Amino acid sequence: MAYRPVLRWLVFLLVHLLYRVRFRGRQHFPAHGPAIVVCNHVSFMDALVVGGASPRPLRFLMDKPIFDSPWLNWWFRLVGAIPVDADRRDPGSVRHALAEVSRALRQGEVVMVFPEGRLTPNGEVQPFRRGFELILVRDAVPVVPVGLAGLWGSWTSHHGGKAFSKPPRRFRARVALFVGEPLSAGQASRCNVEARVRALKEEADEWLASA
Repeated sequence: MAYRPVLRWLVFLLVHLLYRVRFRGRQHFPAHGPAIVVCNHVSFMDALVVGGASPRPLRFLMDKPIFDSPWLNWWFRLVGAIPVDADRRDPGSVRHALAEVSRALRQGEVVMVFPEGRLTPNGEVQPFRRGFELILVRDAVPVVPVGLAGLWGSWTSHHGGKAFSKPPRRFRARVALFVGEPLSAGQASRCNVEARVRALKEEADEWLASA
């Protein structure tokens, strides 16, 4: 959509207003063509931070109950979010989401996924689920690993209780987003991608600790 680059710039400005962000490796986002961006999941702001870092608009997979929020559904539709729910709650949801991801990739778009499938409950990277491997079976595109640090402890994370259940206590917190070199579909096994994301997140944590 023609308006999505404008939305990306607005997101970029919002992220820099809310946080003191350091991006490293932004050049690894592909300048053109399809790709999957894989990131650890810390808070409900993650998609905005990664989307603000990317030089191209991102589509992203998200939980359908959040997508259906009466307050934010209009925004999620505007930015092209792709809702997905567990098949036990919504039979066929995973199949439909994978079909939409495949359609986006075949149109040359970039899709972001959080393979942990949920926000981290303790600040650490959780084991990756197999969803993004199912995407690669259908579309063998490059995978861009990303490590995010600094949002654990924010009111949009599960630190100290459920996200949004406590008042905001930090403003302009330091956040680091480290982007790794793309992996080919053949290299992008679940174990390899998880290990790369963990390493990037550790590097981002180390930078924050020394900043």
